[in-house]
Amino acid sequence: MGWRIPSLHPAGAPFPLSVLPRTVGTMRLKMCSIHVKDPAAAHAFYTGTLGFETLMAMPEYNLFIIKDPGTNEQGADAGSVGLLLEPSDNPIGANYMNALHDAGMPAIVFGVPDVQAEYDRLREAGVVFKGEPAEDPSGISAVFDDGCGNFVQLHQD
Repeated sequence: MGWRIPSLHPAGAPFPLSVLPRTVGTMRLKMCSIHVKDPAAAHAFYTGTLGFETLMAMPEYNLFIIKDPGTNEQGADAGSVGLLLEPSDNPIGANYMNALHDAGMPAIVFGVPDVQAEYDRLREAGVVFKGEPAEDPSGISAVFDDGCGNFVQLHQD
């Protein structure tokens, strides 16, 4: 005969779906990536201008990963998500990056406590914004060009 697998359809579930374990362990977001024209230049901008910190840098492999400022592996912020500054040398990645930029769409969203203050600070540093901060039903945001092939949206926490 074979194994009998109980139905997970709500009407046929042997117990409420809300008590099913989500995963075997705690699943979390570990790393994501953004395609950039030049990972080393992007690393310099994202750390030097935006204020992120280096999680890993291996220039000989064109590998740069950044993280939120003030996070570490052991502290309360352990498990901070890394952002891989992905080389766009793959045609698929380059097409994706260029299509987003050509459409004026942000490739990523960063949260900040005060969009207006970040807008002022970054403009003073020479960062080019598409417009001034604006409010809509989702909150206050502003979009800038990272100079590495992407638009980035700042969204107020």
